[in-house]
Amino acid sequence: MNTGKTRIRYKWFIPGILLALGILSGIFFLLRPTYPELDPQALSGIDAVVSEQIAQGNIPGAVVCIGQEKIIFLKAFGSAILQPVTEPMQEDTIFDLASLTKPVATATCALILWDRGRLTLDMPVGTYMPEFACNGKETVTVRQLMTHTSGLPAYTSAAPLAKAHGTPCPDKVVEKICSLKALSEPGTEFRYSCLNYITLGRIIEHISGQSLAEFARQNLFEPLGMTHTAFNPPADWQSRIAATEVRNGKTLRGSVHDPLAELMAGNSGNAGVFSSAADLSILCRMLLSGGQWNQIQILSHEAVRLLTTEQALGRACGFDLSSSYAWIKGQYASSSAFCHSGYTGTSLVCDPENNLFVIILTNRVHPNDKGASKPIRTQVADLTFQAIR
Repeated sequence: MNTGKTRIRYKWFIPGILLALGILSGIFFLLRPTYPELDPQALSGIDAVVSEQIAQGNIPGAVVCIGQEKIIFLKAFGSAILQPVTEPMQEDTIFDLASLTKPVATATCALILWDRGRLTLDMPVGTYMPEFACNGKETVTVRQLMTHTSGLPAYTSAAPLAKAHGTPCPDKVVEKICSLKALSEPGTEFRYSCLNYITLGRIIEHISGQSLAEFARQNLFEPLGMTHTAFNPPADWQSRIAATEVRNGKTLRGSVHDPLAELMAGNSGNAGVFSSAADLSILCRMLLSGGQWNQIQILSHEAVRLLTTEQALGRACGFDLSSSYAWIKGQYASSSAFCHSGYTGTSLVCDPENNLFVIILTNRVHPNDKGASKPIRTQVADLTFQAIR
């Protein structure tokens, strides 16, 4: 055995490996995606924008959170509650997300089931809910629910249902939706509809055997570490929750604002999730990184694509790309930016081209549902995207 040659080979073996690893690391660094940086100083104008909206009475307060791979700007403004007492907004204030529930929880949970092979997007809804397949809705697919192209009406009045059946009455809400006629041929028109996502939430429950709230908690919120995100938040969160409307002398704080979601006992696919800006930033960063967070793959790349890129008439299977509701992106976001908003005054925008997210949480419906969130949404979005170097 030639030990001299063996020693020479071993002498160069480890340095050779280290050199190869160094070369591979360099190649990875050169090939990894690069994004324009956000100039934090250019975001200084946000304070004036939000303060002006509070002064004009459009909103009682707000939390604004902006970031890329990490949070760059997080600030609270104004008040979390005005009636019956006044309390300041905090950076960790929890908000009734209203319709942000649709993409943040319901659509994402549906795509988790799709990833697992338990839900087929182009299957008729009637496959999962036979009672739905009537009155022109026989061919409506799950994908059409998710893109708001099912033909369903936008909403149905909660008051008659509450009067006839009491509150809550979730089964009666679903029964009512199933009885409705399609207003247009499925797949031909975009009509934003809470009824689509109440139905989708019920499908998730049928498939999983769990409530939507429990499925979302176990498969989405907890794996992501979203520790202050939930349907029907616990009582000990109440002091941290921004108030919404004052109804019949009672301030809603921790109880869902949406009337149909209230009839669904707060466990509804269209509204009902409460969350904070920091928690939502985790969800945004997970989506912008291909479905992964802290080395946990929440969604496949394909599921993220379905959730965030156009599938029909300006809508993804959850988020908005270019429908009549996409104005919240402002003038300067890229064409690939996806977004959604909630009636209570909440919104988020994610821009994959710039690896950027903008979260604006307001309680604009407090105390009398006369506030306005359009100015703060468009002005903050424009300031942010103009701050890209």
